[in-house]
Amino acid sequence: MKRENLEIAVGLFVFIGIIALGYLSFKLGKVNLFSTGAYTLYAEFDKVGGIKKGSIVEIAGVPVGSVEKIEINEKYHAVVSIKIDSSIKIPEDSIASVRTKGLIGEKYIQITPGGSDQFLAKGDKIRETESSIDIEEVLSKYVFGKI
Repeated sequence: MKRENLEIAVGLFVFIGIIALGYLSFKLGKVNLFSTGAYTLYAEFDKVGGIKKGSIVEIAGVPVGSVEKIEINEKYHAVVSIKIDSSIKIPEDSIASVRTKGLIGEKYIQITPGGSDQFLAKGDKIRETESSIDIEEVLSKYVFGKI
């Protein structure tokens, strides 16, 4: 009888461990099984150097979404699909900029809200964008005296 209780306790302990490991895998992998409600906006940039799928989208330093997909259009510009939390409303005259955390940190998209009373809806395009600054290009222009 005691051996059976021990085996049941060990089995229960292993089962709880597997459940906890699965939970941590989803949380650390930022996998969202239950949709929290989000809508997609688009932004067209000349350059998005360093932005990739899953990059953070911030307003005033607060994460409000992520980059869902990056494609190239017929004008050879990068079109970024941005997934925004449904509780956040973006004014239609907002500006999307590619920024860097620190000097050589990761790239993210910063949205600077405008003052319009009209808000962007699902599938709309952010018209004003600022592409990333290429440090190598700036340095080479400085070194060769073109600045």
